[in-house]
Amino acid sequence: MTTLRKLLSLLALLCLATPCAARAQDAVVAWQVTQFDITATLPAPGAERTLAARATLTARNVGTGAGRTLTARINRAAVVKSATVNDATASFTKREEPRTQLQQVTVSLPAEVAPGASVKVAFDYTLPVAANTGLAAISVEGAQFLPLSFWYPSPNTPFSPRGADSAPTRLTVNAPAGMTVISSGQPSGATFDQKLSVQPFFVAGAWDAVEGAGDARGVSALLPRGAGADERKHAQDLIALAASARAYFATTLGGASDAPVRLVPVNRAAGFDMGGTVLVEPAAFRRAKTDATSAMLVAESVARLWIGGATPVRGEGAGVVREGLVRHLALQFVEKQFGAEAAEAERLRERVAFSAVAQHDAPLSQLTTGEPNYSILVGDKGAMIWRLCERLVGRDAFLRLVRDQLQGARADGLTLASLRAALASAGGAPLKSLLDAELDQPTLTDLLVGLPHQTAGGYAAALRNTGPFDVSVTVAGKTSARARVTTEAAIKAEDFGEAVFAGAQMVASAEVDPDKLYPQVDYDNDDAPRRAALVSTLDEATRTLAAGDYARAEQLSRDIISRQPLMQDAHILLARALLEENKLADSEREFRAAADSPLPLTATLAWSSVGLGEIALRRGQAADAARLFTEAVRAEGGYPPTLAAHLARLRAEASQGATAPAVDEQVRAFVAQLDTAIKAGHKADIDALLVPGELTNFEKGIVGTQPEVWQTRVLRTESLGGDRVAADVQITARTLGKDSSGTAVYVLARAGGRLLLAEIPIFEVRDAAR
Repeated sequence: MTTLRKLLSLLALLCLATPCAARAQDAVVAWQVTQFDITATLPAPGAERTLAARATLTARNVGTGAGRTLTARINRAAVVKSATVNDATASFTKREEPRTQLQQVTVSLPAEVAPGASVKVAFDYTLPVAANTGLAAISVEGAQFLPLSFWYPSPNTPFSPRGADSAPTRLTVNAPAGMTVISSGQPSGATFDQKLSVQPFFVAGAWDAVEGAGDARGVSALLPRGAGADERKHAQDLIALAASARAYFATTLGGASDAPVRLVPVNRAAGFDMGGTVLVEPAAFRRAKTDATSAMLVAESVARLWIGGATPVRGEGAGVVREGLVRHLALQFVEKQFGAEAAEAERLRERVAFSAVAQHDAPLSQLTTGEPNYSILVGDKGAMIWRLCERLVGRDAFLRLVRDQLQGARADGLTLASLRAALASAGGAPLKSLLDAELDQPTLTDLLVGLPHQTAGGYAAALRNTGPFDVSVTVAGKTSARARVTTEAAIKAEDFGEAVFAGAQMVASAEVDPDKLYPQVDYDNDDAPRRAALVSTLDEATRTLAAGDYARAEQLSRDIISRQPLMQDAHILLARALLEENKLADSEREFRAAADSPLPLTATLAWSSVGLGEIALRRGQAADAARLFTEAVRAEGGYPPTLAAHLARLRAEASQGATAPAVDEQVRAFVAQLDTAIKAGHKADIDALLVPGELTNFEKGIVGTQPEVWQTRVLRTESLGGDRVAADVQITARTLGKDSSGTAVYVLARAGGRLLLAEIPIFEVRDAAR
């Protein structure tokens, strides 16, 4: 009996202890940075390429348990020398994080930090830069440290389910004389104070500022020193665009933004933006007109002053809001600014990008940047989902809801969970079902349509929906007379339906969801009768053009354009095919129409100038051709058109009626010196002629093989503005007994009164046997 009582008592104690144990297990510690305060010092010219920094983080415990340690993550090359907690020296340990290959620095806190309380932790460290990249660079031309270089410590990174920490920031950068530092926020000497939630970053270089005036006050563009009148004009165009976007979002999302907007040209990592500072390609100021990439970048960057800036975006799935919702709203601005055609062309590119990864999808609410297709899924598919939500609740109601959510979440941050809950409440069960499927599952929806057939009241087409939620769609048909007819249809989840064209005459074809509102696994079965896949047809047209089957390339391009009139790639392929067929008038018309698109792609601008230059050359207008080829070079529309433009410009300037600019003799002397160093194969001699940290792979290849012959002839030079100059060169080489030759483009930088090789953007030196 005594034994039984003991067992019962023990059981009772265990029962009492179990809830306590469960509560203890539920208690977790989670840190969120509420303020960054960083002082960074760049090395003096000629010194070791190492950044020295002190980063102070004010972090709040947003978890449910008391914190005794704080773990921050930083670049694994960083050397953390000391740490303090609330200004008192603290002990810390370091280890590598295998999943992210970052360095974890765990600091012991002198006392527990309760949930909701904050602590101030500071780190003193250095970060050497072995080779320059777009994320981290130190060179004679400037410096660049972006968040993805993990140059500063932070508890949460983009690999975390909750996303990277962002917070108001005070950043001080001590830079060498003559170097201008740019970050986000209000500048005061070497310090930038940013009230918006951002991730710390900075770039340094030599620029001339162009300031906006009037409605564009507070918007500026930085140009390479010595930029010409055309570049200043294009800078003013982009400043005006950013000012228009700022006014649009102030009306749409509520409240004016006083954050400075800066457009900064960089040679690497263009496309990054944070807190109103936007890194753009230098070519953005040299192109003949505003291109689609630059317009979308500016629009999205300004929208993020509200979404993610004034109102932080936090929690799991934050990218769907920070990238997808921003892209959707940016497209609304683009539509207002450039017209419906420009917005639809962007949505087409969005859909083509998503279709390439749709069958390798993942739930958006759980995605982190570790997912290979992260940017396409959260950006492109995310924008499609918000557009669909807007259609279901109405634009005014959608924008009002987003505005209310942003304003209500300024203190604690907006989450995907709170935004979708508000939408589900506004749109009811159908919208909740859609959001649950689109955000918490991979893409499962596929909409299919059958061949129209005659019925008693007209024509009908069978429909199918493979997705997990009901859809309401438009179905468009074409009659035998090419007239367009439409009807509305509802299809239950994982079920069949029917589209009825009442009273229609001879409906020969049908397309389900012609506006492409719904993200789908496969868009190529949306038509009946079936046609070849759009992207496959585009790939085939490209291959046949390269293979010299110009008639087939023309046919395929025309087929694509008949299906997607806004696809600029197809118009360019058609124009190039017509040029090769010597149909000059038709080709010229296509090239000009493509370039005159409301928002042309950079490749469209480049190929159009190349094509029009070739037409001018065939007509004996060599000077006009050389000018057009130069426009193509300046457009920087990708490697193929830029290479074609460089080669064609050399031909044009060698023709009668055109004049080639004189070769810079200092460049010619430098190239001769480089040839000598390459043939000698001594690393130190080659190092002395390269911008430190640049062209490391080129140097390894040269030193590793040491050519027996390396002779370079300078064909042409031109200033790129600032301290950069480009040289078109012809190279003849022999390496390991094999002869090779070809063209290349060297980009040289002037530093300390001498030239250094900074880039080789084009290198077409091939074995003679090939």
